[in-house]
This record gives sequence, C-alpha cells and structure tokens, in this order.
Amino acid sequence: MYSSFGHYWDGTWKKTSSREKIAVISPVTEKILGEVPSASEADTMDVIESSVSGINRWRSLSCLERSRILRQVAEVMLKRKDKIARYLSLELGKPLDQSLGEVVMAVEQFEWYSEEAKRVYGQVIESRQNDAKVLIQYEPVGVVAAFTSWNFPVILAARKIAPALAAGCPVILCPALEAPGSAMIFAQCLHDAKIPEGVINLIFGNPEIVSKVLMNEPRVRKISLTGSTRVGKILVEASAKTLKNTSMELGGHAPVIVFPDTDPESIAEQAAMVKFKHCGQVCASPSRFYIHETHAEKFTKKFVNVTKNFKLGDGMKSGIDIGPLATQKRLEEVELMVSQTLSSGARLRLGGKRPEGLKNGFFYEPTIFDQVPDHSPVMQQEPFGPIVPITTFKNFNEVIERANNLEYGLTSYVFTRSQRLAHRTADAIEAGMVAVNTFALASAETPYGGIKQSGFGREGGSQGINDYLNIKYINMVMEE
Repeated sequence: MYSSFGHYWDGTWKKTSSREKIAVISPVTEKILGEVPSASEADTMDVIESSVSGINRWRSLSCLERSRILRQVAEVMLKRKDKIARYLSLELGKPLDQSLGEVVMAVEQFEWYSEEAKRVYGQVIESRQNDAKVLIQYEPVGVVAAFTSWNFPVILAARKIAPALAAGCPVILCPALEAPGSAMIFAQCLHDAKIPEGVINLIFGNPEIVSKVLMNEPRVRKISLTGSTRVGKILVEASAKTLKNTSMELGGHAPVIVFPDTDPESIAEQAAMVKFKHCGQVCASPSRFYIHETHAEKFTKKFVNVTKNFKLGDGMKSGIDIGPLATQKRLEEVELMVSQTLSSGARLRLGGKRPEGLKNGFFYEPTIFDQVPDHSPVMQQEPFGPIVPITTFKNFNEVIERANNLEYGLTSYVFTRSQRLAHRTADAIEAGMVAVNTFALASAETPYGGIKQSGFGREGGSQGINDYLNIKYINMVMEE
C-alpha cells in the first residue's frame, strides 16, 4: 500500500537510512495494511537541510506566483479526492463520505490561502521626523515543523501547510503514524502542483527520535502541533531551548448548553448526527451536555432513538454511519471511561459495550449516559470516543460556572431563542470558539483554536497566516 512512497525531501521520494519499519494496522480488520520506513536522526537532518535550502526558492517567488501554486494544489487535490478519501477510510475506518468531506475541507484551505498570500499588508506610520519614514512589514518566520494528529490527517495538515506556504515558509510535515498513506498521497499532490524543491518535506518515525532532532535544531523556527495537551506541553518546553515560535491546537471537552426556550428534540437529533462522526474522535466534538431540567428527558429519549438507527461497520462499505475507533489503545481507554462512568453513579441509556455482530476491529457501540455527576471522569476528561454524558442544570449562573470549571477551552455550543441570552452566554463562556444554535464551527475562512489548556494560536481565516509571519519595524531616515 505504501511501496510507491516513503519519506519526501529535496523534491523526491526517499528511502530511509534505517532498516526499521512501522506497521500500519487496519482498525477494521486488525491486520497490517502495510509498512512505512522509520526515519533515523540522519534522515531527519537531511529533511532539515532540504527545508533550509527551500527558503530562498520559495521566498524569491512573488506573492502572485505563490498564490497560483497554492491554487494548483487545490485543483490537484480535488481531482484526486476519491483516492485520498480511500486512503483515509482504509487507515482510520471512518465512513467514506466523511473522508470525502475532510478532503474537500482541505482543498478549501488551499483555495482560501491562495488568496491570503496576496494580502499580507504592511503599514507606513507617520514619523516624528520630517525626513524619515516608519515602515512595518511582515516576513516569513522560516522553516516550520508541523505535527499532526491521526484523527483528521489531511485537513489538519492542510490547516498548517496552506498558511505557512502563503506566508513564504517551507514546511516539514510530521504526520501521525496511524495514517501515513493519506499524508503521502497529499505530499504527492503538492509535488505535482510544482512546489519547488525543499519547500515541502515529509518524514515518519519514532517521535522520540524525529521530534528531538527538530526541536534541538535552531534553523527550525516554528512548531505547529495538533495533538494532546500532554504532548503540547512537552513540545512547548522543548521549544524554549531555541526559542521557537509555537502554535498549539490541543484537546477539548466542549460543553453543550440547552436552555429552556428551545426545541430539545430537534437539538438532540442534530447533536447525535454530529457527536458520532469519526466515532467521536474529534477534539471539537460536543462532549458534555448540560440540558435544562425541564427538557432533560425529552432530549435524552430523542438522542437515544436517533442513535439506535446508526449502523456500525467498515467505512469502506455503503450505508455505514459509524466506523471503529482508530487503535486498540483508544478502544481500551473508552472501555475504561465507560466503566468509570458507571461506577460514578451515572445511568446507562444506550450502548456501553463492544458490538456483538463485529468480531474483528476496534468497534464500540455509541454510548449514552444521563444523570452523570460532575465528578465523573467523563465530565472531567476528554472522552475522545463515542460516549455522551448528559446532566441537567437549573439556572444561568450555575451552568456557566460548571461549563467553565475545566482547564479546556476549545469549543462550546449554546442553544437558545433569546438573542439577549445568546450574547450573554457567548460572552461568559471560556472558549476559543462558540457556536450558537448550530454545531458548525470549522471553515477555511474562520479562525480555529482554543484558550487555556486547549492551546494558543489560530488556524484558518485571515488570522491564520499571522502565526507564520514575523513583524519587522524599519525606522528610515533619508539623507541627501
């Protein structure tokens, strides 16, 4: 499955100097899909040299030329969307239509930043001196190391690569080992769009080897991570040695607040459709449900009834709504959290076990609890799986305090018909993103990111390019 690819630097596919291989396991069959080469320290240094060589090649192009190439990347990806989606579904088990949706979102990142590449505006400030000018201009930060998670390997890479390239930065992509094929075919799209040598680089390997070399190398000037809060803290600490610029999109545990002036059944139906996408393995997934006590039973019954109709199975097959969890480790962690939630006194309304009809694969039934106490682990820790905890609240101040009680601050969701209450809640919620009367948040034109221990920096929107630019101030006195 991976024999045509490998690592990518200097504009070509490379084999590794190490004999070590990384096996990629299908979450559907638990069999090996293929093996990818594991990079050595020497390989990682070669990738760094390649990216450094790409700095002048890329910066020497005008913003219009970079814009044209980014647009070409989008066109190549769109033509190959079915092939990319197939890799995604094979490696992660997610339904094919969800994989196609991810590829389209990635294409939109390149479309958006092909335009933003032309709009990096500086400033001219009036000087205190008559014979002087004050200039503010923006320049690329330099080599970017982009670390991505396995759950959305194409869109997460696109969110980093597209703005970095628009800003004029070469990129070293370090994708998760669970889904290397989708990253490889993505890199091939970039290659075929005529990205100059050294501007895009791809490497796989033991994180302790690859990340150590990248973090210690002073010529790598920027780190962008999508991953867990734990890994984010490790990289931020390591970045201090060379004072790298960092952006962190980390974990989340999004509250959903349903006020009494709403239609709870309609909201429950929407929530069920969103919650179980990619088997709940989404950092922005609605994951803590605070339902006003007058609506709790209606909401829960509808949520359960909608979920009962979802079909579990191999995402490559038609009619599948929910695929497997990505790894054996993730399956075991979900099982542990379900057990802990039961022990905390919560009531199980649906699921709570592996499906009987699927003997192989990392499948787990969509699971719904109500009467969940706030001290339960599922209310304190990101579930990152098909688990729904539902609890009730009485008034505004109470639910805001409970929703803000965690160190996460990525996304939140609010449902009310009152404009006054909508604004009041959106202002009070501690999160980087708030959706009111919708579960839609992520798009190429909007800034995606969190606060507190959900990270810092933004991906997407006109703000996203700023994380890849340095500000230069020039005070120019003009002599005769």
